[in-house]
Amino acid sequence: MHEQRKMIDESGHQLISICIANFNGMGVIDDCLHSVQNQSSNLPVEIIVHDDASTDGSAEYIRHHYPDVVLLESTENVGFCISNNRMVERARGKYILLLNNDAALFPDALATLMKEAQRAGKPAILGLPQFGYETGTLLDIGSLCDPFLNPVPNLDRSRRDVAMVSGACLWLPRALWDDLGGFPDWFGSLAEDLYLCLLTRLRGYSVHALNASGFRHHVGKTLGGGKVTTENRLVTSRKRRALSERNKSFVMAMIYPAPLFQLIFPLHLAMLMLEGILLALVKREMSLFDDIYLACIKALWRERGRVFRLRREAQSKRGVGLRNFVAVFRLMPHKLRMLFRHGLPQLK
Repeated sequence: MHEQRKMIDESGHQLISICIANFNGMGVIDDCLHSVQNQSSNLPVEIIVHDDASTDGSAEYIRHHYPDVVLLESTENVGFCISNNRMVERARGKYILLLNNDAALFPDALATLMKEAQRAGKPAILGLPQFGYETGTLLDIGSLCDPFLNPVPNLDRSRRDVAMVSGACLWLPRALWDDLGGFPDWFGSLAEDLYLCLLTRLRGYSVHALNASGFRHHVGKTLGGGKVTTENRLVTSRKRRALSERNKSFVMAMIYPAPLFQLIFPLHLAMLMLEGILLALVKREMSLFDDIYLACIKALWRERGRVFRLRREAQSKRGVGLRNFVAVFRLMPHKLRMLFRHGLPQLK
């Protein structure tokens, strides 16, 4: 095993806290941890794993095989947001890297991120190119967004400024995390990376995708689906779709500046209802409408108090004009593009 590295190495580099949220990750955690331990740069790191009440023995496995890892064990399943909030609270590093347990870094990933963080000279969220774990296919170099906050994968290597980078591998200074307030605990999982990145842009900071190095990712392994199969079909799960629609709506309500919010949010809700009704009719499963789309509206109403409390806070600290904020948006709805390419999604 590699020994835990020092707070500052010989070149004066600050400690990097790598935070890995784990839930039933027995089949992937070795690749993830080995990819961190086998970095070519020898930068000083601490590895923190939050086990979210796994039932597959992965917490005990990590404790036994990786004694240098700081293991935080939860007695109940609390979700991705609380897991990461707890790890960052425990972290000692100047820089934070949020890393999924089903992701593995390229050997030069940390060196690439550190070099860019030092070159930029100001706080920013950074991400790396994301590759499919099994196929090695480039999935995105960060993402843009459509008006309804559906991520649009960016494949342009010359583009740096993006709407968001994947929370599966997301780097930022600890001071920026503290300024943003971390993830909303009540999000659970999904779209928390969208929230953090758009809040960063709203505050006037940068979100940059780098065109070097990268990471491999089992996309959708934890919550099921969220990817295109070899048969060119989009496969997802009801749980994933419900969380995604709910949390994207939360993000829009909290982050969109006026008058963009007044224009897009009512249209977004109307389009969601129309989509849900049509999908339920085509699939002949009215439970789809109830479980995904009606559930989203109910959640918005139930959480309206803290949604608009966070909205007031976010808008009061706005540091960018509307034109700059929407510079990373694309007008064409991404769901429509995916419908033309892959047909109706297969819901498991």
